[in-house]
Amino acid sequence: MERSVLPCGPVGYVAAVPGDRMQTSQFEEGTTLDRYLLETMRTIGASGQFVNLMQSIALAAKMISSRVNRAGLSGMFGGTGDVNVQGEFVQKLDLYSNTTFLRAMEHGGHTGMVVSEENEEPVRTPEPFHSGKYIVTVDPLDGSSNIDVNATIGTIFGVFRRKTEEGTRAELSDVLRSGRDMIAAGYVVYGAGTVLVLATEFGVHGFTLDPSVGEFFLSHANIRIPKAGMYSCNEAYSPSWHPGVRSFLTHAKSEGWKARYIGSLVADFHRNLLKGGVFLYPATAKNPEGKLRLLYEGFPLAYIIEQAGGAATDGVSPILDRVPRSLHERVPLVIGGAEGVATATDLMKEDPPF
Repeated sequence: MERSVLPCGPVGYVAAVPGDRMQTSQFEEGTTLDRYLLETMRTIGASGQFVNLMQSIALAAKMISSRVNRAGLSGMFGGTGDVNVQGEFVQKLDLYSNTTFLRAMEHGGHTGMVVSEENEEPVRTPEPFHSGKYIVTVDPLDGSSNIDVNATIGTIFGVFRRKTEEGTRAELSDVLRSGRDMIAAGYVVYGAGTVLVLATEFGVHGFTLDPSVGEFFLSHANIRIPKAGMYSCNEAYSPSWHPGVRSFLTHAKSEGWKARYIGSLVADFHRNLLKGGVFLYPATAKNPEGKLRLLYEGFPLAYIIEQAGGAATDGVSPILDRVPRSLHERVPLVIGGAEGVATATDLMKEDPPF
Protein backbone atom coordinates (compact mmCIF):
# COMPACT_ATOMS: atom_id res chain seq x y z
CA MET A 1 0.00 0.00 0.00
CA GLU A 2 1.69 3.21 -1.14
CA ARG A 3 1.79 6.34 0.96
CA SER A 4 3.17 9.76 0.25
CA VAL A 5 5.43 11.31 2.86
CA LEU A 6 5.08 15.02 3.37
CA PRO A 7 7.67 17.11 5.19
CA CYS A 8 6.53 18.68 8.41
CA GLY A 9 8.17 20.49 11.31
CA PRO A 10 9.81 18.01 13.66
CA VAL A 11 8.95 14.72 11.93
CA GLY A 12 7.54 13.39 8.67
CA TYR A 13 3.79 13.02 8.32
CA VAL A 14 2.45 10.03 6.41
CA ALA A 15 -0.75 10.81 4.56
CA ALA A 16 -3.67 8.41 4.57
CA VAL A 17 -4.59 6.60 1.39
CA PRO A 18 -8.08 6.50 -0.10
CA GLY A 19 -10.34 3.88 1.48
CA ASP A 20 -8.62 3.77 4.87
CA ARG A 21 -11.00 3.40 7.81
CA MET A 22 -10.18 6.86 9.12
CA GLN A 23 -9.41 9.80 6.89
CA THR A 24 -6.16 10.67 8.66
CA SER A 25 -5.36 13.11 5.86
CA GLN A 26 -7.73 15.52 7.62
CA PHE A 27 -4.92 16.18 10.07
CA GLU A 28 -2.44 18.93 9.32
CA GLU A 29 1.29 18.46 9.30
CA GLY A 30 2.72 18.27 12.79
CA THR A 31 -0.40 16.75 14.38
CA THR A 32 0.31 15.89 18.01
CA LEU A 33 -0.89 12.78 19.81
CA ASP A 34 -3.13 14.97 22.00
CA ARG A 35 -4.85 16.54 19.00
CA TYR A 36 -5.28 13.17 17.29
CA LEU A 37 -6.89 11.71 20.41
CA LEU A 38 -9.20 14.64 21.05
CA GLU A 39 -10.46 14.86 17.48
CA THR A 40 -10.86 11.14 16.78
CA MET A 41 -12.45 10.26 20.11
CA ARG A 42 -14.94 13.11 19.72
CA THR A 43 -16.33 11.46 16.58
CA ILE A 44 -17.56 8.46 18.58
CA GLY A 45 -18.70 10.44 21.58
CA ALA A 46 -16.07 8.94 23.88
CA SER A 47 -15.61 10.42 27.32
CA GLY A 48 -12.45 12.24 28.27
CA GLN A 49 -11.25 9.31 30.36
CA PHE A 50 -9.73 7.43 27.44
CA VAL A 51 -7.96 10.54 26.19
CA ASN A 52 -6.61 11.17 29.68
CA LEU A 53 -5.51 7.54 29.92
CA MET A 54 -3.51 7.79 26.72
CA GLN A 55 -2.01 11.09 27.83
CA SER A 56 -0.85 9.38 31.03
CA ILE A 57 0.69 6.52 29.03
CA ALA A 58 2.45 9.04 26.79
CA LEU A 59 3.81 10.88 29.83
CA ALA A 60 5.18 7.64 31.27
CA ALA A 61 6.74 6.84 27.89
CA LYS A 62 8.47 10.24 27.78
CA MET A 63 9.88 9.75 31.26
CA ILE A 64 11.09 6.22 30.50
CA SER A 65 12.56 7.36 27.18
CA SER A 66 14.52 10.09 28.94
CA ARG A 67 15.88 7.64 31.50
CA VAL A 68 16.74 5.05 28.83
CA ASN A 69 18.71 7.66 26.90
CA ARG A 70 20.68 8.56 30.05
CA ALA A 71 20.96 5.06 31.50
CA GLY A 72 24.74 4.87 31.24
CA LEU A 73 25.16 8.28 32.85
CA SER A 74 22.63 7.89 35.65
CA GLY A 75 23.67 4.56 37.14
CA MET A 76 20.74 2.68 35.58
CA PHE A 77 22.69 -0.15 33.97
CA GLY A 78 22.73 -3.54 35.69
CA GLY A 79 20.39 -5.44 37.97
CA THR A 80 18.83 -4.75 41.36
CA GLY A 81 19.63 -8.22 42.69
CA ASP A 82 15.91 -9.09 42.89
CA VAL A 83 13.95 -11.69 40.91
CA ASN A 84 10.42 -10.93 39.68
CA VAL A 85 7.34 -13.15 39.52
CA GLN A 86 8.52 -14.44 36.14
CA GLY A 87 11.73 -15.80 37.66
CA GLU A 88 13.73 -13.14 35.82
CA PHE A 89 16.42 -10.90 37.27
CA VAL A 90 15.09 -7.37 37.71
CA GLN A 91 17.10 -4.64 36.01
CA LYS A 92 17.28 -1.14 37.45
CA LEU A 93 15.44 0.22 34.43
CA ASP A 94 12.75 -2.45 34.88
CA LEU A 95 12.07 -1.16 38.36
CA TYR A 96 12.09 2.49 37.28
CA SER A 97 9.79 1.84 34.30
CA ASN A 98 7.30 -0.15 36.34
CA THR A 99 7.14 2.46 39.10
CA THR A 100 6.81 5.27 36.57
CA PHE A 101 3.98 3.52 34.73
CA LEU A 102 2.05 2.68 37.91
CA ARG A 103 2.35 6.24 39.23
CA ALA A 104 1.14 7.63 35.90
CA MET A 105 -1.95 5.40 36.01
CA GLU A 106 -3.10 5.88 39.59
CA HIS A 107 -4.17 9.51 39.91
CA GLY A 108 -5.92 10.36 36.63
CA GLY A 109 -9.32 8.87 37.46
CA HIS A 110 -9.27 6.72 34.31
CA THR A 111 -7.78 3.43 35.53
CA GLY A 112 -9.21 0.92 37.98
CA MET A 113 -6.41 -1.64 37.91
CA VAL A 114 -3.03 -2.31 36.29
CA VAL A 115 -1.67 -5.79 35.58
CA SER A 116 2.10 -5.55 35.18
CA GLU A 117 4.75 -8.10 34.33
CA GLU A 118 6.70 -6.93 37.38
CA ASN A 119 3.92 -7.42 39.97
CA GLU A 120 2.63 -10.80 41.07
CA GLU A 121 -0.78 -9.38 42.00
CA PRO A 122 -2.86 -6.75 40.18
CA VAL A 123 -2.27 -3.17 41.29
CA ARG A 124 -5.59 -1.49 42.03
CA THR A 125 -5.99 2.27 42.06
CA PRO A 126 -5.36 3.33 45.67
CA GLU A 127 -7.51 5.67 47.70
CA PRO A 128 -8.17 8.56 47.58
CA PHE A 129 -7.93 8.35 43.79
CA HIS A 130 -10.96 7.46 41.67
CA SER A 131 -11.14 3.89 40.35
CA GLY A 132 -11.76 4.54 36.67
CA LYS A 133 -13.43 2.59 33.89
CA TYR A 134 -10.33 1.09 32.25
CA ILE A 135 -8.05 -1.83 33.06
CA VAL A 136 -4.47 -1.59 31.75
CA THR A 137 -2.09 -4.49 31.15
CA VAL A 138 1.58 -3.64 30.70
CA ASP A 139 5.06 -4.96 30.15
CA PRO A 140 6.82 -1.79 31.34
CA LEU A 141 10.18 -2.56 29.76
CA ASP A 142 10.36 -5.38 27.26
CA GLY A 143 13.79 -6.63 26.24
CA SER A 144 15.57 -6.08 29.55
CA SER A 145 18.51 -8.23 28.51
CA ASN A 146 19.33 -5.62 25.87
CA ILE A 147 19.59 -2.69 28.28
CA ASP A 148 23.28 -2.89 29.06
CA VAL A 149 24.29 -3.22 25.39
CA ASN A 150 22.22 -0.20 24.27
CA ALA A 151 19.94 -2.26 22.00
CA THR A 152 16.31 -1.44 21.28
CA ILE A 153 13.80 -2.03 24.08
CA GLY A 154 10.18 -1.01 24.61
CA THR A 155 6.90 -0.88 26.51
CA ILE A 156 3.78 -2.91 25.60
CA PHE A 157 0.27 -2.10 26.86
CA GLY A 158 -3.33 -3.17 26.40
CA VAL A 159 -6.63 -1.62 27.51
CA PHE A 160 -9.93 -3.23 28.57
CA ARG A 161 -13.11 -1.44 29.55
CA ARG A 162 -13.97 -2.92 32.94
CA LYS A 163 -17.06 -5.05 33.58
CA THR A 164 -17.57 -3.93 37.16
CA GLU A 165 -18.96 -0.53 38.03
CA GLU A 166 -16.65 2.43 37.80
CA GLY A 167 -15.75 3.80 41.20
CA THR A 168 -15.85 0.37 42.85
CA ARG A 169 -13.01 -2.06 43.47
CA ALA A 170 -11.80 -3.59 40.19
CA GLU A 171 -11.89 -7.40 40.10
CA LEU A 172 -10.01 -10.15 38.29
CA SER A 173 -13.09 -10.71 36.13
CA ASP A 174 -12.36 -7.31 34.60
CA VAL A 175 -9.15 -8.64 33.05
CA LEU A 176 -9.37 -12.45 32.87
CA ARG A 177 -11.43 -12.39 29.70
CA SER A 178 -11.21 -12.87 25.97
CA GLY A 179 -8.74 -10.77 24.04
CA ARG A 180 -11.65 -9.81 21.79
CA ASP A 181 -12.82 -7.57 24.64
CA MET A 182 -9.74 -5.37 24.36
CA ILE A 183 -10.54 -1.87 23.13
CA ALA A 184 -7.04 -0.52 22.50
CA ALA A 185 -3.42 -1.57 22.58
CA GLY A 186 -0.03 -0.18 21.78
CA TYR A 187 3.68 -0.16 22.37
CA VAL A 188 6.57 2.24 22.64
CA VAL A 189 9.93 1.62 20.98
CA TYR A 190 13.00 3.20 22.61
CA GLY A 191 15.59 3.12 19.86
CA ALA A 192 17.28 5.68 17.64
CA GLY A 193 14.03 7.56 18.18
CA THR A 194 11.08 6.97 20.49
CA VAL A 195 7.94 5.83 18.67
CA LEU A 196 4.52 5.21 20.24
CA VAL A 197 2.21 3.00 18.17
CA LEU A 198 -1.49 3.03 19.10
CA ALA A 199 -4.20 0.70 17.80
CA THR A 200 -7.92 1.36 18.25
CA GLU A 201 -11.03 0.85 16.15
CA PHE A 202 -9.64 3.68 14.00
CA GLY A 203 -6.70 1.57 12.92
CA VAL A 204 -3.00 1.66 13.80
CA HIS A 205 -1.05 4.91 13.96
CA GLY A 206 2.50 5.74 15.00
CA PHE A 207 3.73 8.88 16.77
CA THR A 208 7.38 9.90 17.03
CA LEU A 209 8.66 11.82 20.03
CA ASP A 210 10.41 15.08 19.27
CA PRO A 211 12.53 15.54 22.43
CA SER A 212 13.20 19.18 21.62
CA VAL A 213 9.55 20.06 22.28
CA GLY A 214 8.50 17.03 24.35
CA GLU A 215 5.61 16.02 22.09
CA PHE A 216 4.64 12.93 20.12
CA PHE A 217 3.85 13.81 16.49
CA LEU A 218 1.91 11.68 14.00
CA SER A 219 4.54 10.04 11.80
CA HIS A 220 3.05 6.72 10.64
CA ALA A 221 -0.64 6.98 9.75
CA ASN A 222 -2.88 4.03 8.97
CA ILE A 223 -0.21 1.35 9.28
CA ARG A 224 -0.99 -1.83 7.33
CA ILE A 225 1.48 -4.70 7.45
CA PRO A 226 2.90 -5.20 3.96
CA LYS A 227 3.26 -8.58 2.29
CA ALA A 228 6.91 -9.50 2.55
CA GLY A 229 9.05 -12.55 3.20
CA MET A 230 10.90 -12.21 6.48
CA TYR A 231 10.97 -14.39 9.58
CA SER A 232 12.12 -13.60 13.12
CA CYS A 233 12.92 -16.28 15.69
CA ASN A 234 15.73 -17.72 17.76
CA GLU A 235 16.72 -20.70 15.63
CA ALA A 236 19.06 -21.93 18.37
CA TYR A 237 15.94 -23.45 19.97
CA SER A 238 14.87 -25.29 16.81
CA PRO A 239 15.94 -28.77 18.06
CA SER A 240 13.28 -28.47 20.79
CA TRP A 241 10.50 -27.23 18.48
CA HIS A 242 7.71 -29.33 17.06
CA PRO A 243 8.14 -30.59 13.48
CA GLY A 244 5.51 -28.17 12.20
CA VAL A 245 7.52 -25.14 13.28
CA ARG A 246 10.67 -26.47 11.66
CA SER A 247 8.66 -27.23 8.51
CA PHE A 248 7.52 -23.62 8.37
CA LEU A 249 11.11 -22.37 8.50
CA THR A 250 12.06 -24.79 5.75
CA HIS A 251 9.15 -23.45 3.69
CA ALA A 252 10.14 -19.84 4.40
CA LYS A 253 13.72 -20.43 3.33
CA SER A 254 12.62 -22.23 0.16
CA GLU A 255 10.57 -19.13 -0.69
CA GLY A 256 13.61 -16.90 -0.23
CA TRP A 257 12.52 -15.29 3.03
CA LYS A 258 15.13 -13.29 4.92
CA ALA A 259 15.99 -13.90 8.58
CA ARG A 260 15.92 -10.91 10.93
CA TYR A 261 16.07 -11.30 14.71
CA ILE A 262 16.93 -8.72 17.38
CA GLY A 263 15.88 -10.61 20.50
CA SER A 264 13.63 -7.82 21.77
CA LEU A 265 9.96 -8.59 21.17
CA VAL A 266 8.96 -4.96 20.66
CA ALA A 267 11.80 -4.30 18.24
CA ASP A 268 11.19 -7.45 16.19
CA PHE A 269 7.44 -6.81 16.09
CA HIS A 270 7.86 -3.15 15.13
CA ARG A 271 10.18 -3.97 12.24
CA ASN A 272 7.87 -6.68 10.92
CA LEU A 273 4.81 -4.44 11.28
CA LEU A 274 6.44 -1.82 9.07
CA LYS A 275 8.42 -4.07 6.72
CA GLY A 276 6.37 -7.27 6.67
CA GLY A 277 7.20 -10.66 8.12
CA VAL A 278 6.38 -13.28 10.76
CA PHE A 279 7.69 -13.49 14.33
CA LEU A 280 7.75 -16.89 16.03
CA TYR A 281 8.18 -17.79 19.69
CA PRO A 282 6.75 -21.32 19.76
CA ALA A 283 6.38 -23.80 22.59
CA THR A 284 9.27 -26.08 23.49
CA ALA A 285 9.61 -29.22 25.56
CA LYS A 286 11.00 -27.07 28.37
CA ASN A 287 8.22 -24.47 28.03
CA PRO A 288 5.20 -26.36 26.64
CA GLU A 289 2.86 -23.46 27.42
CA GLY A 290 5.11 -21.01 25.62
CA LYS A 291 7.30 -18.28 27.07
CA LEU A 292 5.56 -14.99 26.32
CA ARG A 293 2.82 -13.64 28.58
CA LEU A 294 -0.71 -13.58 27.22
CA LEU A 295 -2.25 -10.54 28.93
CA TYR A 296 0.46 -7.96 28.42
CA GLU A 297 2.41 -9.30 25.42
CA GLY A 298 0.26 -11.70 23.39
CA PHE A 299 -3.09 -9.88 23.59
CA PRO A 300 -1.83 -6.32 22.88
CA LEU A 301 0.37 -7.31 19.94
CA ALA A 302 -2.34 -9.58 18.52
CA TYR A 303 -4.84 -6.72 18.72
CA ILE A 304 -2.42 -4.39 16.94
CA ILE A 305 -1.55 -6.84 14.18
CA GLU A 306 -5.19 -7.68 13.45
CA GLN A 307 -6.04 -3.99 13.21
CA ALA A 308 -3.14 -3.66 10.76
CA GLY A 309 -4.39 -6.50 8.55
CA GLY A 310 -2.22 -9.29 9.96
CA ALA A 311 -2.85 -12.27 12.22
CA ALA A 312 -1.65 -13.86 15.45
CA THR A 313 -1.99 -17.49 16.53
CA ASP A 314 -0.80 -19.82 19.26
CA GLY A 315 -0.20 -22.45 16.59
CA VAL A 316 -3.78 -23.67 16.68
CA SER A 317 -6.20 -20.76 17.07
CA PRO A 318 -6.15 -16.94 17.10
CA ILE A 319 -4.51 -15.41 20.16
CA LEU A 320 -7.41 -13.03 20.77
CA ASP A 321 -9.85 -15.95 21.10
CA ARG A 322 -8.11 -17.20 24.23
CA VAL A 323 -9.39 -16.54 27.75
CA PRO A 324 -6.60 -16.41 30.37
CA ARG A 325 -6.94 -18.39 33.57
CA SER A 326 -4.29 -16.43 35.45
CA LEU A 327 -2.63 -13.02 35.31
CA HIS A 328 0.76 -14.28 34.14
CA GLU A 329 -0.38 -17.07 31.83
CA ARG A 330 2.06 -17.83 29.05
CA VAL A 331 1.39 -18.47 25.38
CA PRO A 332 3.20 -19.59 22.21
CA LEU A 333 3.12 -16.85 19.58
CA VAL A 334 3.21 -16.73 15.79
CA ILE A 335 2.41 -13.22 14.62
CA GLY A 336 2.74 -11.11 11.48
CA GLY A 337 1.43 -11.10 7.93
CA ALA A 338 -1.85 -13.00 7.60
CA GLU A 339 -0.70 -15.26 4.77
CA GLY A 340 2.53 -16.28 6.49
CA VAL A 341 0.77 -16.89 9.81
CA ALA A 342 -1.86 -19.03 8.06
CA THR A 343 0.86 -21.14 6.45
CA ALA A 344 2.61 -21.61 9.80
CA THR A 345 -0.65 -22.54 11.52
CA ASP A 346 -1.50 -25.13 8.86
CA LEU A 347 1.88 -26.76 9.40
CA MET A 348 1.72 -26.58 13.19
CA LYS A 349 -1.87 -27.58 13.94
CA GLU A 350 -1.16 -31.30 13.61
CA ASP A 351 1.70 -31.17 16.12
CA PRO A 352 0.91 -33.15 19.29
CA PRO A 353 1.20 -31.37 22.65
CA PHE A 354 4.46 -31.73 24.55
